[in-house]
Formats: sequence, C-alpha cells, structure tokens
Amino acid sequence: MRCCRVVAPMWAAVKHPAFAGRALFVVQPVDEHGKDTGTSFVAIDNVQAGIGDKVIVLTEGNGVRQILQMGDIVPIRSMIVGIVDQVSTT
Repeated sequence: MRCCRVVAPMWAAVKHPAFAGRALFVVQPVDEHGKDTGTSFVAIDNVQAGIGDKVIVLTEGNGVRQILQMGDIVPIRSMIVGIVDQVSTT
C-alpha cells in the first residue's frame, strides 16, 4: 500500500469491461510530509475520493481481485481503498 494524492480524473473512450462504471484517477505517491515521491500512476476509486485528497492505494493485484470479487483474471492492479484524515510521524 502507498500513500498518494489524487491529481486528476482520467477518462477512456474504450476500456476493459472490468473498468465499467468505475472512476479512474491519476495519483501521485507522497511521503509522510506530503512531498511527491516516485512516478504518478492510475488507480480505480473505491471510496469516492476527490481531487487533492490524500489516499491509501492498494498496489497489489491479488488484494484488488479479492476486494472486487471478480475472479482471477482482473486487469486492475491499483485501487484507492481509503482517504487519509491525518498523518502522524511520532
């Protein structure tokens, strides 16, 4: 799992049926201080996140498949699973 910031929505004219009806967002990984780290990537939204929200993103395909309960062949690797209210480094 990674802490990220939602950067922008993403639309696709043609996409795999597993993505039907699901919101797609570009997310940017951030460190514990909120500074960008790493490369942005696409994740589906499972918690109604919005632009600018800090979120927890599950980036492991097996966990995503278990949450979606859509069988073993799901082309979704990253899913927003929580919205972060506060980060404490103590």
